[in-house]
Amino acid sequence: MEDHYPFTLPPLPYGYDALLPELDERTLHFHHDKHFQTYVDNLNQLLERCPDAQDWPLERLIQEWCTLPEDLRQGVRNNAGGVYNHDLYFRTMAPGPASGKTPTGPLEQAINRDFGSLHDLKQVLKTAALGQFGSGWAWLVTDADGNLSVQKTPNQDAPLPLIPLTLVDVWEHAYYLGYQNRRGDYFESWWRLVDWPGISMRYEKLMQNRPQYAK
Repeated sequence: MEDHYPFTLPPLPYGYDALLPELDERTLHFHHDKHFQTYVDNLNQLLERCPDAQDWPLERLIQEWCTLPEDLRQGVRNNAGGVYNHDLYFRTMAPGPASGKTPTGPLEQAINRDFGSLHDLKQVLKTAALGQFGSGWAWLVTDADGNLSVQKTPNQDAPLPLIPLTLVDVWEHAYYLGYQNRRGDYFESWWRLVDWPGISMRYEKLMQNRPQYAK
């Protein structure tokens, strides 16, 4: 993903059939190639009219959209969030058996410290995902000190400046072709796809690179 305008759709990180049976090819084509692409296109069209913000990264667009010209604000809020959220969603899933994907290292320790166990984290995250009224997301995030929490956001909002580690999309377009209204079944399938090894590496790097304060 580019750091700033013009943004382009990143390729799906795996084959369209790679997440079977949890997510089918039709859903991935529809979700990635249509919905994600639309957010990219809409964001570029909005920023074309705002040269002053064309060098802003996604994180700044998401956090400072309210400082943009009034006629662009809500559109940038929705579409910058749509680009950011979908990019992370697809990048933090991976094919392969769930039994081979578990948190390790500092992330495993932080999950046990802040939630009690991976099972307890799953229950908190599932409650957030099923409890999000209408469209939105449920997130596992960390603060700058490595403290984990679960957040939920409506529409395409993101929980910045907290640092997202992974998220589940509970917009109906993410699962309706395969699961209809069974959001809970979709969550269970998504959980089996979470790329815990990759997320563990990212969390460890975040902790290694955080500012060190003198005591």
